[in-house]
Amino acid sequence: MTDESIMRPILRLLRPGDWIKNVFVLVPVIFWLPGAGRGIDASGITAKVTLALIAFVAFCFASSGWYAINDVLDAKEDRLHPVKRNRPVASGQIPAALAVLIGIVLAALAVVIASQANLATMWVIIAYIALQGGYNLGLKRLIFIDATTIASGFCLRAIGGAMAIAVPVSIWLLFCVFFLTLYLAFIKRQCDLSSASRMRATQWKPRAQYGDSAELNWLLSVSGGLTVLMYLMYTLSAHAQGIFGGRAFGLALLTPLVLIVVHRFYRRAMQGLSDSPLDAIRSDPIVAAAMTLFVVGVYAILYVAGVEEILRRALLI
Repeated sequence: MTDESIMRPILRLLRPGDWIKNVFVLVPVIFWLPGAGRGIDASGITAKVTLALIAFVAFCFASSGWYAINDVLDAKEDRLHPVKRNRPVASGQIPAALAVLIGIVLAALAVVIASQANLATMWVIIAYIALQGGYNLGLKRLIFIDATTIASGFCLRAIGGAMAIAVPVSIWLLFCVFFLTLYLAFIKRQCDLSSASRMRATQWKPRAQYGDSAELNWLLSVSGGLTVLMYLMYTLSAHAQGIFGGRAFGLALLTPLVLIVVHRFYRRAMQGLSDSPLDAIRSDPIVAAAMTLFVVGVYAILYVAGVEEILRRALLI
């Protein structure tokens, strides 16, 4: 096999498209920046952003390391799934031993990179790697526990970002991240079931026995509803008002966009389409438009001068 022919499967093994999930590492710095001007100069802000980016890279390495190892652990079952059978290890494009070696090296590099931010970030990375180890070695086979483990991993991403820039971790941030990613975990389970059913892959069975679509739909309804509710409660909370003032009410006005994205992901899952956020942005114009408007809205509300006064007058606050 030539170097060029092996590099493409290795790249697929690392799933760089899924690095977008590590954006949760940057959430603390995004919401810290609006108040950063209070006693912090430009060089201090740059240093904080750099530390957050170091944490982001560390989580990318750690997650890719476990993607590689997970593909080895799941190869036998993946070969029975109509979509997952094309993964590099399941399809035989990459030897299992090589995939495990790549995974171990990336996990070790993640710890080294995280230590360049600070020791707290390094310990969060170690906790994340240990959690992923528990998930891949057994927890992923326990219904509901698998999804809560995934959501906890995303909370560790947010905690890692906060530790990197040395700011307190908001309980509101953790709740919002937890319920959003819990919902996305159930979306993945629904997508797997729908795609297998559509392609009549009768030999493939979900690892955590999500065989009852009614139960999974209930879990999606609860977690999706809590995702929207937690976001709205956060934006209307005294905590958010203490940080952002009247701008927090502007964030509340973006709730319909959150609801649109939650619904579109559910609809895609029911159709058996890819659960990847990046694929959803590329292939679903409604998801792309809603997420773009949300990002632009957050930027305008938090960073554009004069917005707070406009909101106060418009909303009579």
